[in-house]
Amino acid sequence: MNKTLKISFSLKNTYRVNTILFSLKQIPILKKLLPATLYKVKGLKVFANIVSVLWEIISVFFGKLLYLFLMVSGPAVLYDKLPTAQVFLHILLFLTIIGGFANTNLFNPSQDKYYAMILMRMDAREYTLVNYIYALLKVVIGFLPFVILFGRDIEIPIWICILLPFAIVGMKLCFSGVILWMDEKKDRNYNESKLNKYQWGAIGLLLIAAYGLPAVGVVLPNAISLLLFFMCIPLGGFGLWKVLTFQDYRAVNQELLRWLNNQMDTPAQIIKEANEKNISADVTITSKRKGFEYLNELFIKRHKKILWNSTKKISYVCLFLVAGVQVLLYIRPEVKENLNEMIMTWLPYFVFIMYVINRGTNFTQALFMNCDHSLLTYSFFKQPNFVLRLFQIRLREIIKINAVPAAVIGGGLALTLYTSGGTDNPLNYIILIVSILCMSMFFSVHYLTAYYLLQPFNAGTEIKSGTYRIVLTATYLICFFLMQQRMPILIFGIMTIVFCVLYCIVASVLIYRFAPKTFKIRT
Repeated sequence: MNKTLKISFSLKNTYRVNTILFSLKQIPILKKLLPATLYKVKGLKVFANIVSVLWEIISVFFGKLLYLFLMVSGPAVLYDKLPTAQVFLHILLFLTIIGGFANTNLFNPSQDKYYAMILMRMDAREYTLVNYIYALLKVVIGFLPFVILFGRDIEIPIWICILLPFAIVGMKLCFSGVILWMDEKKDRNYNESKLNKYQWGAIGLLLIAAYGLPAVGVVLPNAISLLLFFMCIPLGGFGLWKVLTFQDYRAVNQELLRWLNNQMDTPAQIIKEANEKNISADVTITSKRKGFEYLNELFIKRHKKILWNSTKKISYVCLFLVAGVQVLLYIRPEVKENLNEMIMTWLPYFVFIMYVINRGTNFTQALFMNCDHSLLTYSFFKQPNFVLRLFQIRLREIIKINAVPAAVIGGGLALTLYTSGGTDNPLNYIILIVSILCMSMFFSVHYLTAYYLLQPFNAGTEIKSGTYRIVLTATYLICFFLMQQRMPILIFGIMTIVFCVLYCIVASVLIYRFAPKTFKIRT
């Protein structure tokens, strides 16, 4: 077991070190300073190893700190009219259920599993158990100090705080045991990176239960939350027994890693085949337009399934939620005051929501895979006037795609504001709708600009730009920060509108000046 753990850690560390060195080489400022033989430089490898080990240690604690602060403790404090400890346990319970089946640590395909079990032919059962137990220990060790920190701050007894990390692990073990049992009975293979529509639906309902119920004054009593948590510990014992006695881990992992194996062998071919299934083969599709407008219209028509299906689904879900809120206001008029107050000050929260539902990354990936990776071989395609013209055409299309759910959300918020008591300033209704649309427009511009200026994809649509990853991470963190802010609609809405307009202007200038040089296929 110890030998397997050492080999496993060595594999992960090597992969992480090489990733760090590669990312350093992708940063524009460092690209020219670092030598071509980067991986042979001893000093840099020592530095990368130190960063890798520190990252492993920090990831045990920092990720859990952020999770509890941003997802549990922070939101719990926002429901100031409810007992904070009760809301804390309520939210943590529903999020723990989600993590139980969506973040098992056992059924996630990864590069290190592929290297160890497929390429190196290591004992699948021993490797899986060692890494799974190690992952569970990290969960307990990482959660324990911060559950105590946040729990004691809101007067949750210390003994409960100590048991909660074990309950979280118990939930994961319980789901893992059930999945393995189902695998034996029905020959079914579970992949947490490829959840089906029912599992995503369950996640959506659980998130609504976690955050939506407290918003309308409904919270599970402490006794029920604690009972469900503590039931996870003996249920986790069943899961642990099943995990330890299950024998056919090689078959499970071979099926789990099958797509990854193929992807690593022929990435361009596999991704192309996956995309082609969603591209219309109708030869009658045509256009009466000319030039780039002709090219764009054909692309949109042939990729309608890729570009519009998810947008339509998101819009229908938003319509359903808006209708549900209106029914709630009718059935329970006492929640009107709280809901009205939330809408008047929670507009920054919707920056994160618009970030999540925006389809910009899907659009740019489809653009590259099925259009640009071929056209980029022609010099005329990179002329400044042509680049800017096509950028504007594509921006128009992506704004249209993302504007549909944005309009539903903006209109729904305005309607809810009106039915929950209204506002003294009628301008708030207009600002509310326009600002949501501007948020949607911002992310559309942002993703397309990043695509043109950083062009992160290689021929297999793999992201190979460290700078692009940094930009995406920074975007996520900023959205998370804004999620915690509270501002009146008028102030934040006007700031949002002005910022989006300026961003569009700056983006167009940057595209015209730099995109002809940066818009190219990565090798």
